[in-house]
Amino acid sequence: MKTIIVYSTKYGTTEKCANSLSKKLSGEIDLVNLKSINDIDLSLYERVIIGGSIYLGRIQKEVTNFCSNNLEALKEKKLGLFICCMRDGNEMDIQLKAAFPQELVDKAIAIDAFGGEFIFDKMGFIDRFIVKKVSKTDKDTSNILETNIVDFSELMNNA
Repeated sequence: MKTIIVYSTKYGTTEKCANSLSKKLSGEIDLVNLKSINDIDLSLYERVIIGGSIYLGRIQKEVTNFCSNNLEALKEKKLGLFICCMRDGNEMDIQLKAAFPQELVDKAIAIDAFGGEFIFDKMGFIDRFIVKKVSKTDKDTSNILETNIVDFSELMNNA
């Protein structure tokens, strides 16, 4: 089974999670950063996994555009959706469901949040300022939820 994982990343955490996920999936896997390539022939793939990170409550525009531009084709695929974010509980669930079109959320075999990271050296001044104010931390923090990645991969492998 051929799978494509498309994602957008701002500071690399989503890419890190997409790479981790790709190692747990069966079959041939292609990884595509939507910031580099956005013209993708989805007819080549049986499974499509879409991921992005949440900043200021929104997923990257590359992910939004990819979903909008390929909505009908995506509804015909075995679909997985994930986000990277530093929220948890109900706030994480709200962000997860708001990140993607409802038609895709309803169709997805797997949908989950993989956690996130604050790596201050990679952030610009404004992002550092916002993170410090909102999260009340100024220290690098990694909260990648490897268990969620494993569970997600199992759902996709069994689809």
